[in-house]
Formats: sequence, structure tokens, C-alpha cells
Amino acid sequence: MTIVSVYAVFANPEEAHRIARAVVEQRLAACANILGPCQSIYRWQGAIEEATETPAVFKTTRDQADRLIARIAALHSYENPCIAVWPVDRLPVDYARWVESSVGLG
Repeated sequence: MTIVSVYAVFANPEEAHRIARAVVEQRLAACANILGPCQSIYRWQGAIEEATETPAVFKTTRDQADRLIARIAALHSYENPCIAVWPVDRLPVDYARWVESSVGLG
């Protein structure tokens, strides 16, 4: 299986939408699911911070994952954004084919 999910967190829904649209247009991801706001609690530069953020899940191939991560990071407003690749164990074959045909050269 060559499909992976890439999880990323954004400052707000507008940033998530802008970046999701760009990476799908650039064929780095087949699709992006922008989720509802979440409350994040984290340590940053020695202090405990809290923020409302917008997570998103991108579907892509293992071969495109590094390019997708680099592009999200380049477009992101955060100095050190959360971008993580999650392996996909199983999914319908037709869905996998759709993702594979939707990224890369197409």
C-alpha cells in the first residue's frame, strides 16, 4: 500500500483552506479534510501556551509525502508547524487507485 495520511495543524480555517487548495492544485495531495477547530495546549519557548487551531488531514502517496510536507511548511504561518505522516493500513482498492492517480504527474 502506498497511501499515507498527512496530519497538519493550522492557525485558522482560512490558512488551512488556502494551503489545502494549493497542495491539491499542485497534485501533492488527492484531497484534504479540514476539520473543526481544536483546542491545543503546548509548550513553546519555555511557556505553556493555549490556542484554537484548525487541523487537516491530507491524502497522498508515500512517494509524495516529503514534497507535501515541504510545501505545507513553506506556505505555513508557524515557525515550527505540526506536520505528521500517518501510515494507512487498509483502504478500498478503488480509493487507493484514485489517490495514486490524483497526485504526482497524474
